[in-house]
Amino acid sequence: MNYEAFIPVPLQLVREKGVYDSNAFRWTERHLQCIWFDERLRPRQLITREGEPVIVDSPGHWNLEAGPDFIDASLRIGNDQRRIRGDVELHVRPTDWDRHHHDRAGLYHRVALHVTYYAGPLPRANTTGMLHLSLCDALASVPSFCFDDIDLSAYPHAVMPTTPRPCCAALRDSAESWEELLRSAGRHRLRLKVERMRTRLAHMPDREQVFYEETMAALGYSHNAAAFRKIAQQLPLGSWNASGSPESGCAQLLGAANLLPDIEKAEDEESRLFVRRLWDSWWKHPLEIPPEEHIAVIRHGTRPHNAPARRLAAAAALFCGGDALFNKLSGISREPGKTWFDRINHALTARLDFDFWRWHLTATGKRQAAPAALIGTSRLSAIATNVVLPMLIAEQAAPESLAEHLPSEDLSAPMRETACALFSRDHNPALYATSGLCQQGLLQIYYDFCLPARTGCEGCLLAERLASQCKK
Repeated sequence: MNYEAFIPVPLQLVREKGVYDSNAFRWTERHLQCIWFDERLRPRQLITREGEPVIVDSPGHWNLEAGPDFIDASLRIGNDQRRIRGDVELHVRPTDWDRHHHDRAGLYHRVALHVTYYAGPLPRANTTGMLHLSLCDALASVPSFCFDDIDLSAYPHAVMPTTPRPCCAALRDSAESWEELLRSAGRHRLRLKVERMRTRLAHMPDREQVFYEETMAALGYSHNAAAFRKIAQQLPLGSWNASGSPESGCAQLLGAANLLPDIEKAEDEESRLFVRRLWDSWWKHPLEIPPEEHIAVIRHGTRPHNAPARRLAAAAALFCGGDALFNKLSGISREPGKTWFDRINHALTARLDFDFWRWHLTATGKRQAAPAALIGTSRLSAIATNVVLPMLIAEQAAPESLAEHLPSEDLSAPMRETACALFSRDHNPALYATSGLCQQGLLQIYYDFCLPARTGCEGCLLAERLASQCKK
């Protein structure tokens, strides 16, 4: 199955009152999210605080990461049904916006609608232009509604439309066809990465700097990928890594990211001494950055193990010493199957020897009872998949056939969402849970087809072309 045949040319080119009063409310924001998401629960009669009716064409994409609850909703407001697109944030009370400090987070600047259970006073923060809507009266007008009937574990991925999805119908529950589609899409995704790497290498002959920037982006995850890449550009590899000290490199990277810790917050003597050494190292070689070029690193919404400071410490450990990391990885013999990826993983893990961060989750925290890896196996696999292999193929130093053995990663929200849309909520995830290539295929289908189709599956070109091919 050739995935490229399904892709349109433009994509190929780029790509109850009573019990619900204020003293008795015992449910959560997640209940409200389920109501907003599921049209079977969402009241038909929705009215803004200003008295305008609201028609929900699309509730938006359920965001499982940091930021607004729903991304890119499509609404019609007022008797004139003026169309509005933007993000949606849900709270129990309007003032929860202030309590959660959303006015300080840049992720919320596109929120067009603030949905709450209670009406109450508006937030103190400036939310000019944002519409406000409460659900209390609308839900009370639906006799059959009960919060306790909501199965929280079923959302968002298990709640699918009652009719089969077009892609699932076209593939006719054929596991062979599913796998063929995913693997083909995964190969297509790799080719796109290779072409991007070729372009980058053509414009920047310093392959180690290219590898450094791409690895930094991979360490930044989705929220901080751009910020980490910018740090790598403002603080080039050759300007800091020759000292041979991960600690010195960590100081430079944290300083560039404006993440150097406050020594007054150190919880024990070990942390206090570490923070002092970081500042001493930074003051020797400060990076002068104009205010307009300051990097906004997102600190919230991540697990402590994945905090930006730890990820920058990992970068310092990987690239310190002045030796050429990518050159070393390039010299690993291309063994068949998954052996090569295991060796890449081992080579990267061997460089992550940073004793302080092995025993501390934060620069100012107390020493942990057990050590913690700076980078987990899944993120190492992501670096091999998204950086190492594409760069080597771009340099014609590795065969594309290695893609057939891509290591698996943690299943992300886009992967799960796409799998449920393609194969129904009752499918067996064993098909792709251990295959990195199939997981990459899920991501490519998500970005090419599922993400643009925010209002549903109707008219999806992938479903249309799958149906056409399966009739042959």
